[in-house]
This record gives sequence, C-alpha cells and structure tokens, in this order.
Amino acid sequence: MESFCLITGASGGIGMEFARIFAKNGYNLVLVARNREKLETLKEELETRYAVEVITYPADLTSSAEIERLYEYLTCENISVNILVNNAGFGDLSAFFDSEWERQQALIDLNITALVRLTYLIGNNMRKHGSGKIINLSSVAAFSAGPNMSLYYASKSFVLSFSEALSEELKGSGVTVTALCPGPTATGFEKNANMGRSVMFSRFKPATAAQVAQVGYRAAMHGKSVKYHGFVTYAFNLVSRLLPRSMARSLAAGMNQKQSTESF
Repeated sequence: MESFCLITGASGGIGMEFARIFAKNGYNLVLVARNREKLETLKEELETRYAVEVITYPADLTSSAEIERLYEYLTCENISVNILVNNAGFGDLSAFFDSEWERQQALIDLNITALVRLTYLIGNNMRKHGSGKIINLSSVAAFSAGPNMSLYYASKSFVLSFSEALSEELKGSGVTVTALCPGPTATGFEKNANMGRSVMFSRFKPATAAQVAQVGYRAAMHGKSVKYHGFVTYAFNLVSRLLPRSMARSLAAGMNQKQSTESF
C-alpha cells in the first residue's frame, strides 16, 4: 500500500504551495479541489519536476456525498493517506442577515463539516497504523468574534479548538495534529471573500502563500500543535488575550471594514 499526502483546496493559494513543498520532499499526492483543469496543470508540473505520483480528484467538498465518495475511492484504490492537509475553505465579508443563506450553509459545510469528516475518516486509519500528520488551516480570525464575517471567524475558532483537542487526545499514538493560523495572505481569498479593500488587506502587507505553507510544513514535521504566522496573527492573539472581548470584537470589526477608494 503506497502512502500519500492528501491536500484539499489544492488548485491554488496555500493548498497549491503545500503540494509543491510535499512533492519537493518526495511525497506522493492526492490533490482535491473543484477545478479539474487547474488540478491537472499542477499534476503535470509536480510529476515533471519531482518524479512523484500525483492523483487528482475533482470534488465539491460542500457535498457530504462527495466526501464519502472520495473516501471510498481511496479505499478501493488501496491508497494510504499518512498526511492530511485540510486547507479548503472560504470566507464572506457580509453581515450575517444580509447574506444569502445558501452561501453561509456552504461555508459551514466546507470550513467545518468537510474538515471534521475527513479528519475522522482518515485520522482513524492513521491511528490504526500508528503514524500520520494532520494539518488544519485555521486563521488569525480564530482569536475573536468577527462582525461582518461572523461565520468565517466562528469556523476558524472551531478549527483551532478542535485541532488542539485532537492533538492532546492523540498524544502517544504516533499521529499529530497541527493548526496553522496565518494572518492576511495573498491567495485570492480576499477577492473571493470581497475583502480586497478591507483594512485587514489594505493596511497590512499580506504574506505569500508559499511562506505560509513552508511554515506550516515545518511545524507539522516537528509535531507542533499550533503555529502562528505573521505579525498580525501574533499581535491579534496577544490583544485578544489582554483586552476585554468587547474591545477585541470591535477591533475585528474595524479590520473587516472596507476603506473608501479615496484612501488609496
């Protein structure tokens, strides 16, 4: 049975950079995302440059049925996943009651449900084999409530808490869980989340996806439970611990606020 690293949201941004890093280090890959064309382009690049095996699996992980089909495929093909990178996710800059319910439901399904289900299915196999690493993408958003991005912030807080709990539960099992908490990162997330003109992305220089993925890779290889990246993450984590929660959420609201075009 061959061992693979499975990466969700692998067609761009941090997921794509994780794929490049793991391939460079000799890992075979299962790349999951909705965009088949982008996955195939990445597959060709990685197999050519690093002589690893790359399997692409186009899927919409907001669908529980597609998650189950992905796991059935891994089982039927006798593919053992010993590294899982739960990277897929999205945000939406909008007041909760002003947003479409279908988009909010999709956010919950992808950011939380898909991550938990894949962790459960694949993590159980890792535990049986006595080895494995799970990387869950959290965020600076995990440290506070986030007005105008309420579900996104809540989802990343969930991922951080969930990952830390699993890390403790799995001590001594040979399986480690790492929550990666980046700050603003240039991945296309800001465009999809309608955050291009937010204070978060316009006042602070975003990290590159490659920088974040490299930090996450090193943290996972060393078995760290939580890894922060970027000045904003470290600063906001400190602020959220020292200030009353009302002040922390007011600060988050300010960071999510859009700047007028005159300020550029």
